[in-house]
Amino acid sequence: MIGTAPKENSSPASNRGTSGFLHPERILSCLDIRPGMVIADFGCGSGHFSIAAARKVGENGKVYALDIQKQLLDLVKSRANLEHLLNVDPVWADLERENGSRLGDETVDLVIIANILFQAEKKAEVIAEAHRILKPGGRLAMIEWDKTPLAAGPSESMRVPKPAAKSMAESSGFELEKEFESGSHHYGLLFTKK
Repeated sequence: MIGTAPKENSSPASNRGTSGFLHPERILSCLDIRPGMVIADFGCGSGHFSIAAARKVGENGKVYALDIQKQLLDLVKSRANLEHLLNVDPVWADLERENGSRLGDETVDLVIIANILFQAEKKAEVIAEAHRILKPGGRLAMIEWDKTPLAAGPSESMRVPKPAAKSMAESSGFELEKEFESGSHHYGLLFTKK
């Protein structure tokens, strides 16, 4: 099962607004998100991507914030309520199981998988679940730790090399659309569902 502790911790990585790490708004600006879209944030943690995406899709869009840790989903809901974002739907999910997101087939425009593959035991299943819920032509954004050493990140042996991430996505029926800037110590890949 995927946990999200390394994604949201007390290290510099969790200070996304001011450090060189992940900047959700900057990353999302590379993904051509439009009002009215439906987005699923896999392993949402405390909701950095979910909240930023909810602002971009607007009141006619929807963001499903998925995580296995219920206390994090409560936190996302509280953050969304504070910002009056009624388009964020926290969903308890085990993304390593078949139909684990509990979302319908071909109902989502974009899936975000940020910093969860390295901790997933069943990486292919996570990607397959993204493929299942994406509409034809839908897109998958993968953001993962690269191989540059950093004490605050996961061990190098846990990290998913970029070629392996590409291969897993392509094996699940995705085609690489582009690579995108995702901050220091990370790579970003955008795929389209074939």
